[in-house]
Amino acid sequence: MNQREDKLELFRNQITNKYLIYNSLFTNLPNENIKHTGIYIPLLQKLSHRYYQEKKSPEQVIQDFFKQHTRVENKDEEFDFLFRMVQYIERQVVLFDSVEDASFSDFNKAGIDAFFEKSIIDEETLNHFKNFGVRVVFTAHPTQFYPNSVQSIMHQLRESIKINQIEQVDKSLQQLAFTPFINHQKPTPFDEAKSIIFYLRYVYYQTLGRLYHKICNQLNVGPEFNPSLLQLGFWPGGDRDGNPFVNASITLEVANELRTTVMKCYYHHLKWLMRKVSFRKTQEPLNTLKKQLYNQIFQKKKTLTSTHILNTLEEVKALLISDYNSLFLDEINDFIGRIHLFGAHFASLDIRQDSSVHSDMITQLVQKEFKLDWQKLNLEEKIEVLTQRSILAEEAYYEDELFADTLRNVKQIRKIQEKNGKKSIHRYIISNTENIVDVLTVYGLFKFCGYEDNKINIDIVPLFETMEGMKNALYVMEELYKNPTYSAHLKRRNNEQHIMLGFSDGTKDGGYLKANWEIYNTKEVLTALSRKYGIKVIFFDGRGGPPARGGGKTHQFYASQGPEIENKNIQLTIQGQTITSVFGTHDQATYNFEQLLLSGVKSLQSKKFEPEMKDLMSDLAQMSYQKYLSLKNHPLFPSYLEEMTPLKQYGATNIGSRPTKRKNSSKLELKDLRAIPFVGSWSMIRQNIPGYYGVGTALEKYENDFGKVEALYQKSDFFKSLIHNSIMSMKKTYFPLTAYMAEHSTYGEFWKELRREYLLTKKWVLKLTHQEELMENEPRARMSISAREKIILPLLSIQQYALIQMQKNDSDYETYEKLVIRCLFGNINASRNSA
Repeated sequence: MNQREDKLELFRNQITNKYLIYNSLFTNLPNENIKHTGIYIPLLQKLSHRYYQEKKSPEQVIQDFFKQHTRVENKDEEFDFLFRMVQYIERQVVLFDSVEDASFSDFNKAGIDAFFEKSIIDEETLNHFKNFGVRVVFTAHPTQFYPNSVQSIMHQLRESIKINQIEQVDKSLQQLAFTPFINHQKPTPFDEAKSIIFYLRYVYYQTLGRLYHKICNQLNVGPEFNPSLLQLGFWPGGDRDGNPFVNASITLEVANELRTTVMKCYYHHLKWLMRKVSFRKTQEPLNTLKKQLYNQIFQKKKTLTSTHILNTLEEVKALLISDYNSLFLDEINDFIGRIHLFGAHFASLDIRQDSSVHSDMITQLVQKEFKLDWQKLNLEEKIEVLTQRSILAEEAYYEDELFADTLRNVKQIRKIQEKNGKKSIHRYIISNTENIVDVLTVYGLFKFCGYEDNKINIDIVPLFETMEGMKNALYVMEELYKNPTYSAHLKRRNNEQHIMLGFSDGTKDGGYLKANWEIYNTKEVLTALSRKYGIKVIFFDGRGGPPARGGGKTHQFYASQGPEIENKNIQLTIQGQTITSVFGTHDQATYNFEQLLLSGVKSLQSKKFEPEMKDLMSDLAQMSYQKYLSLKNHPLFPSYLEEMTPLKQYGATNIGSRPTKRKNSSKLELKDLRAIPFVGSWSMIRQNIPGYYGVGTALEKYENDFGKVEALYQKSDFFKSLIHNSIMSMKKTYFPLTAYMAEHSTYGEFWKELRREYLLTKKWVLKLTHQEELMENEPRARMSISAREKIILPLLSIQQYALIQMQKNDSDYETYEKLVIRCLFGNINASRNSA
């Protein structure tokens, strides 16, 4: 039996068979509705599969299902039946998630131990780990469709399944049967923050602490070695871009909650440590620290710094060495390492706002404070106002609450830093940055809020996320580096410039291949520019779950970046589904953090792009872009999204506080549409256009010289990772589900064009990768996707059936819309990285 067959056999034994066994428990639960519903799910699944092969519509599937297999007599009974089936399938998805997650360590072996076993710890290795860092930034983006109560049950299920505890699995399934899956109200930004802080406390405190301690031991260095090696970032409560519910009081509340939570972790860790370190001379300092931590948790006005905690622990450490034979030295080093990692803030809270909001605000502020017409000033005059003038603007003088709140928030950053440390909140990100004024406006805001230049302890982070923004990035950054005021600011910031690049909006704007290549090129030119000016550039990637939003095979992407791209820091966002499905357990988080660390090592061996390979890559990206542009500019594109996908229903799921559009307009403007509902809507109808559209057209252009493309695939890990991610998107695509659209009077030809590009792309990527079927070379992942798609096929049929009735303006339109919304949960959860 070869390695691939071994993996397939392991998957069948550990996941498929276990799922089937535990799934059978559903039909025996003491709930009549579940008992009866479970019998019908396989029938609908088989009928759906057969009918779609015969090119029949979801409407025919559901109608014939009711005729052949049920005794439903009226519409009310039909709706009741469909909703019960949706609820049942949702729980099947939870069960499959839990079974697969319980077996994670069987399929994914952590790599850092193997690296250290094979490596000689020389000066080069030490220097790399000393100067390298990974930061994972949690966002509040609405892609998490499991409420907290369900996530708690999943945790119980995973642990029970790991040890095959049937009785406890049965109890958890019973609990699952009666637990609601939907939020009847949208969560507040603080609710979202607390949901993610739960993972910080119960997963990341242990995972990162242990991993950092292990690395320090392997390198034979102390716990103060490199606190930036493993970092956490945080957006909930700080990300204002398009979210009117985030304000200064929320930001302060979240910063305090992060502080309180890490103090709770320290308090419980200290109690554990004191059961070991029970010696006479250590009792007084440890008891004093314990009381201080307790007071810090329950008396909010008390301020305990991480430096004070470290001093106490270092004092105890010295006593262990001098008086107690270094007993439990390893344990106290572990604790000290965590103080270095998490400080008094746990995770660094970022502030983000769109450049257009700043532009509107500065126009009013300059008029009110300086009696100047901002629009009539030239570029030099604007820069002079933003960098050379100082005032203390009073928010009470501004009627616009958004503007007043922005001033309040900028002013309170100093207070948060004083209490939680400078690392607690040190970045201000500007979405849709397109010129130098967008960046300097934030510098000006701090000066207009009473900050002296040398007291602006903030990294100002431009976010380039459109084709135009990335095109302007080189000019914008060079002008900033040449500006004397900004250059002096960078010197005070250790000559470091953080730059964020947006994969999600980039793909929405330019298509999959073009967006990724433009981001690569932008990083390359900005690296060269920054090195020219003696600036260390730190790239921060805004990534989502699916390949179309920068997700997928993230580790391979970073490993493929060669020496022409600054790669001493890997920083990326994770959100919603990705938090729970990729970083949600100790095993998963350990594995993926280790992979990110190792990708930094591997990138050192990555080769530079050869000139001819760059030319080919640019040509493929441009041809792909033209094809995507023709689709995006098609007159039916916006209406197809609104009428033939569940785009409009996305915002009604109550999974996040943020609206689906940046602006509250009735007409759909693609530039205002959030990337999450954009990508997610294509996923819901199993077309996944943003993940591959244009790739096939580009590859076909080289039909008569395909050897060049094959050589690029073999030599470039970057191109290889893009193709593999695109293949993953296509594996989750299923055009037979929507084949009925081919006969649509308005959208028939449009649908056919979408399908043509899918088939074309499939043909050429299979040829390029020498595979007979999609993901043939990744048997475990392929089996996982296939199993999930099989589970939710009945759900897809139900959702499409409801959409068809809505398109007909059925008299029960509102009920069908509720059905569509309800189907979103199981559909997206099953895909794990579809939004």
